[in-house]
Parts: sequence; C-alpha cells; structure tokens
Amino acid sequence: MIIFSIFREVLRRPLGAVSLAVLVALYAAAVFADFFAPYATNEQDLDRTYHPPTALFFQDGGLQVQAYELVDPTEAKYEKVVGQGYPIHFFGKGFEYRFLGLFKTQRHLFTIQEDAGRVYLLGSDSTGRDVFSRLIFGSRVSLFIGLLGITITTTLGFLVGGLSGYFGGRMDFVAMRLVEFMMAMPGLYLLLALRSALAPHFASDQMFFVIILILSLIGWAGTARVLRGMTLSLRQNQYVMAAESMGQSPVVILRKHILPNLVSYLLVAATLSIPGYILGEAALSFLGLGIQEPSASWGLMLSQAQDVKVFYLNFWWLLTPGFAIFVTVIAYNVLGDVLRDVVDPKMKTR
Repeated sequence: MIIFSIFREVLRRPLGAVSLAVLVALYAAAVFADFFAPYATNEQDLDRTYHPPTALFFQDGGLQVQAYELVDPTEAKYEKVVGQGYPIHFFGKGFEYRFLGLFKTQRHLFTIQEDAGRVYLLGSDSTGRDVFSRLIFGSRVSLFIGLLGITITTTLGFLVGGLSGYFGGRMDFVAMRLVEFMMAMPGLYLLLALRSALAPHFASDQMFFVIILILSLIGWAGTARVLRGMTLSLRQNQYVMAAESMGQSPVVILRKHILPNLVSYLLVAATLSIPGYILGEAALSFLGLGIQEPSASWGLMLSQAQDVKVFYLNFWWLLTPGFAIFVTVIAYNVLGDVLRDVVDPKMKTR
C-alpha cells in the first residue's frame, strides 16, 4: 500500500526516523501508562509536597532511591540523608489496574516499598502527587486528542470538500459558503464560547470527548476547501470520466478513484495539524476550561504550576509538561516536513 511505502521512505531519512521514534515512544508510554507509572494519577502524600526529583545510585549490588529529609516546610526544602536509600524493585507490585483493559494486575516497571519512602523521578506537586506518573497519564489525553480530532476533521473535510468538488453546482456553492463562514469565525473565541456553553451539560470525565468535538468543528473547514480544489482537478482525469461512463456511482468513484489520490495530501496535512489540537487542548486546560480534576493532562498540569511559589522557589520540575508539549509538537512538525518531502519531491527542504 501507498502508506507503507511512504513510511519506508520516511525511515530512510534520519530526521524522519528520529521524529517517528520519538512519537512511537510517547504513544507507547501513553498506552502502557499504568505499567510505567509507579503511582496512581491522584495518589497524594501531603508529607512530601514539592519534593525535588529523587536521585538514584547503586549500592549493595542494586539500584536505590536516595532518601531525603524535610528541613524547612515553609520553603519545601529537602536535603539528602547521606548513605540512606531505598532499593528499587523492578516489576514489583503497586496499585491495581487493568492491563490494556483485559485483566487485573499490580505489576509495574519499578516500585519501592510503600512504607520505606517514595520515588519521584520528576518531583512532586503541591499535594505530593508524583509528577512523572501524572505526566504519563496526562499524555493519554494530550496525545490522543490530536489523533481522534484529526480523524474527525479529515473525515468531515473529505465528505464536504470531496462531494462539493465532485458534484459542483448548488451543492458546491452552499458548501463553500459554509466553509468560508467557518473560516471567518475567530477560532479562539469560538473555542472558548463553545466550551463555556457546553460545560454545564457534561461531567468532568466527558469533557475529553467534548473538547475533541469542539476542536474538530473548528478545524475541518480549511481541509474541506483544499480537498474541494483537488477533487475538481481530479474529476477531469480520464479514468474518472471512464468510470462515470461505465455507470459507477459517485460514492464508488470517490472511494476508488478520488480518495486514493488524496491519501498523500491527507497524511501530510494530518501530521502537520495534530500539534494544533494538542496545543488547543493545552490552552483550554491552562485557562481552566479544558480537562478538569481528577483527570490529568499536560495543559492542566501547567495550569497548576502557575503558583508564584513555583517560580519563586524554583520548582522547575512542575514545568516538565511544557517540555513534553514542546517535544511532541516539534516531532510532529519535523515528521510532517519529511512526509511532505517524500510525497512531493519538488518541495524538498534544505
């Protein structure tokens, strides 16, 4: 298939291979978040608030976590306890979860004894929750919101743009006026208005799907307009006219002759558009209009790091969700550029 041949070309290019590897690692961590995270997303420890990232060292033939002592509660100042550590147990038992939703298990990649201490690879937040665990669980929302959103956007764009470009006439006129109206609307204000209007009707755990629908509703118009122009061009090809003369239905023609010629563009456009959905969710959650507690997302974690105390006392580990967003957006943009070069050699970047 054309998609597999495109990705083979991507893997032959260093930038494409690196960006694809980064994205695969991020999505693997999101899918297996329960296994990689040592603690549940909302497991608190009020005795270890704003705990710095714990150091790791080898002792007694194994990897151990450095022990810390709270010396100044007002400034959340911790100091290492020299010579004291807690052994790390790989594939040990922790909180219970369903592995891929199939069966219950308590096995995690690494744990330490519950009564010994805690391991904070990226520190803790204001309630003693593990930032590393919340970062991994939050990636499920922030990463998959882009995939689901672009799927809906691409489907709507193809249906509206493809049908209007193929049939033309009044259908094309009405569809394009609707597209122009949507594109004329200020995206940010429409996003905030729709979110505020729909918020009272949905519970916190349903806001994930609401945000996907809102972002998709705003983003499909541009895709539809481009696909309409491409469909107008493809409709004049001889193989399409031959299919029409043989009596094939418009649905079959769109599926067998138009869509395959749009796959390359759709793949590139989707890759370059996904970061917009990730940033949109992050912006909504940062403003308090997106994902709410007890769920976790990168934008929500950044919102919780707005406290002046975080910057005054240099709790830098609470800003790691911003770095995760940065890495994800850069990886998608680089992958999109490589895909564009593979699909259209005339647009090769230097």
